[in-house]
Amino acid sequence: MPRTLLISGASSGIGRAIATGLAAEGHRLSLGVRSPQALESTSLEPSAQVLLHTYEATQPASAEDWVTATVGRFGSIDGLIHCAGVFSRAGLLFGAEEAAEPERIWTVNLMGPWWLTRSAWPWLVRSGRGRIITLVSMSGKRVRGGLAAYATSKFALMALCDCMRQEGWDAGIRVTAICPSWVNTEMAAGVQAIPRQEMTQPEDLAAQVSLLLALPASAVPFELAISCQREW
Repeated sequence: MPRTLLISGASSGIGRAIATGLAAEGHRLSLGVRSPQALESTSLEPSAQVLLHTYEATQPASAEDWVTATVGRFGSIDGLIHCAGVFSRAGLLFGAEEAAEPERIWTVNLMGPWWLTRSAWPWLVRSGRGRIITLVSMSGKRVRGGLAAYATSKFALMALCDCMRQEGWDAGIRVTAICPSWVNTEMAAGVQAIPRQEMTQPEDLAAQVSLLLALPASAVPFELAISCQREW
């Protein structure tokens, strides 16, 4: 059964692959992006099935406006797919030039999904079959390479996902935290240790999301760890 889904970060990378796949399956999509113009003249351009809305993850009011516009257009919300996020190499002993990095990363990677979920929550409850899928990262499960700012935000995001799962369970809301390692997107452009073709591909994650949405409430996993390399 088609769902009405909000997808953040849909203009590129994982979010775009997910949106493209779900549009082909007939779901109604509300795509929150910084620049809606980036998706015009593509398979995700505005249509009866697709709403493009300006969304800025650092602004709580932006989440509220997006939810209001989605309900005004489609009349319901059945799921959220949190793909918007930023990467940082700021470490534990970050330099003076990186002093703003921890708060910036925390705001986008944690508070963005939190504000959006809070805004959409009443509609997810009303749906009775709400789904929340969050692209977390393997960095939300273990720390590698001194990425303190990024990993800290992702560990916190995992905790938020568990809070969503606990509080939404009796209302039929099911939550999945997807934790991939390196994915072949712009975020991994500087990675030299593993060839791009050996990384997880965005389209493969899109296939996983499609499967998650098709599963009954009794079979939805909370955590989906996906790695293109051996984890210690």
